[in-house]
Amino acid sequence: MIRCLAEPGPVGHSCADMLKSGPTTPERYLTVPELAELLRIKERKVYDLASTGAVPCSKVTGKLLFPEQAVHRWLSRGQTGSDRNTAPRPLVFLGSHDPLLDWALRQSECGVATYFDSSQDGLNRFADREGVAAGLHMFDPASDTWNIPAVEQFSGDPVVLLAFAKRRRGLVLRRNLSGQIKGLADLTGRTVTPRQAGAGTRILFDHLLAKAGVSPDGIKLAPVARSEADAVLEIVAEDSDATFGLEVLAHRYKLGFIPLIEERFDLLVSRRAYFEPPMQRFVRFLGTPAFADHAAGMAGYDVADAGTVRWNG
Repeated sequence: MIRCLAEPGPVGHSCADMLKSGPTTPERYLTVPELAELLRIKERKVYDLASTGAVPCSKVTGKLLFPEQAVHRWLSRGQTGSDRNTAPRPLVFLGSHDPLLDWALRQSECGVATYFDSSQDGLNRFADREGVAAGLHMFDPASDTWNIPAVEQFSGDPVVLLAFAKRRRGLVLRRNLSGQIKGLADLTGRTVTPRQAGAGTRILFDHLLAKAGVSPDGIKLAPVARSEADAVLEIVAEDSDATFGLEVLAHRYKLGFIPLIEERFDLLVSRRAYFEPPMQRFVRFLGTPAFADHAAGMAGYDVADAGTVRWNG
């Protein structure tokens, strides 16, 4: 469930446009007739596939919709005549960057390499078997939940979604602006450093702006930052007034912080890789006092359920 920690500001008109710098391309969804035509089956069979979770789908206001990219990946995974789906995945952790996750992977000495870019990039690469796990923080407004709707495209696959942490996120501000910016509405006329299209942070920020009735047209956008740390360093350098970032990084650099939301950061893991020594070493580390103590010293983290299963493919 999405939890707002502070009022986002006065509600005005609803925003239909994306931020001017690098708008995200909306995911195309297939209807039941369109999917039936694509698969060359009867519509009734489509309903059967959806009811059993065999095909990736979402239910919005009672209507079944099928994310086109996920459907094509599902079809690709079902191809025969190849050992691609049985070959071991590269020992790489994908998805969104998280400071605590980065530390835990190194400290556990599990030997897993990292390629962090964004939640959506991690999902795409995980589907293409480019890594053993992906870090995600993707909010689904239709269901008011985190991450599970995004990974349901892997229903029927040998994967598992593990809890990692709840994190406080909000506006990270230049030191001299803490008294002048108190919510999203105060960003009008200010320079804001955005994240790239496809990043969970960017998707959530766009959603909160629209929900608060804040038009992105009035916000001056700095160049895109491709990581949480890069976005905050723009504020440290005073090249930007604010970014939508993590409390832990605002605290680390002694910047102003306005809490807006608590989000879930989860880990999508290949079940096969989960039982191999590197991932087992990492998962065991999540239950140690060393991990709990380090997380307690990082502002804005709750790791009470780290390592527990949230969803099974």
